[in-house]
Parts: sequence; C-alpha cells; structure tokens
Amino acid sequence: MNNSVSSTARLIGAGLRALLVLTVVCGVIYPLLVTGVAQALFHDEANGSEITKDGKVVGSALYAQTFDLPKRNPDDPQEAARPDPKWFQPRPSAAGSDDALGIVVSGASNLSADSADLKRAVEERRAAYAELNGVRESEVPVDAVTASASGIDPHISPRNAELQAKRVAKANNLDPAVVERLVKDHTDGRIAGFLGEPRVNVLKLNAALSGVAGR
Repeated sequence: MNNSVSSTARLIGAGLRALLVLTVVCGVIYPLLVTGVAQALFHDEANGSEITKDGKVVGSALYAQTFDLPKRNPDDPQEAARPDPKWFQPRPSAAGSDDALGIVVSGASNLSADSADLKRAVEERRAAYAELNGVRESEVPVDAVTASASGIDPHISPRNAELQAKRVAKANNLDPAVVERLVKDHTDGRIAGFLGEPRVNVLKLNAALSGVAGR
C-alpha cells in the first residue's frame, strides 16, 4: 500500500515537474526566441509589413485597399463605389465583409470558368476600366477584370499600372513622365529571378504618388 502511494506520488511529482519545464521552454523561452529572431532578421515582415507616410501607418504591403470617392449618400448601403481617378486602382475583389466588426473577409467568388455571372462581371469590369482610363476594351489586362483568390491581393501587373498612369497624371495635374517613372520605380521583378510575375504594389505606389502630388 505504502509502495503504491509512494509510486503514485513520484509519478505525480515527475508529471508536475515535466509540465513546469515544458511550460517554461515551450510557452516562454521558445516564443521569446522566435520573436527575437523575427524582430532582428525580419523586422518589417514580423510587424505586418506596414507602410508609413509622414510618420503614420497607412496600411500593409500585404493587404489591398480601396481608393474610392466619398459616397454621395453615406447612409445608402446599396450605393456603388466610385473609383477615385486621382489614385491607382487595385484589382477587383470578391471578398466579403463583416459589417459588425468592420473588416474584410478574405475569399474568392468560387464561380466556374463557364459561369454566366462571372462572364457578365468581367464584361462590366472591362467596360468600366476602359471608360475610366480612356483605353480600348481590347487593351484591358486580365488582372483588371478578374479578382484574386484571396480577394485582397495588393498587387497589379505593370501593364495595368501603365494604362492607369495617364489618367492618374491628368487627374493630379502631373507630368505623365513623372507618373510613368513612379510606376517603373515601384515595379518588382520575379522572386529570385524566376518565381511569379513582375508586379506593382498599389498601396506603395499611391503612397509615393501622394508625395509627388503634395497630398
């Protein structure tokens, strides 16, 4: 009986010591170590890839933002958004939203390639893009009429940015060459030289544009 109690006490004691040690190692030391390495080697990424302008955080390089004109009737939830011609516009988005929390919920439309709804949406986006930017519908790039899988892709293609540059320059009373240079300066190449496609981060580009335009 005494041996049984003693063995049980030893097992409980060993279990508690193991719990304490693992809690300290896995719950304190390891998180602090990982956080320290992340802050030292990947400071920007560890803090959300924040983009700052005039000392203020304006967004994240990983998250698309809208650049729309103010609503004519703020109380009308059905009023369609109107893109602000002074800014470069991101890709269309099929992401939903949680109005109660005021956040965008990442996601795709999940419409199939032969969907009539998708075809109609693409045609409407193509016509709207062509009208906004003063180009032919045949010139509109694919990423200007299709949403990304996440719905919050922060990038557009260099061609998309180039087609928007003339409109942006005119709306801001800027030399088109200045805006075109901004696009080239903010065009990122393929990752490691061979992964993905060249791309332009819309928020970074607009942040640079605001400095040139004095806004």
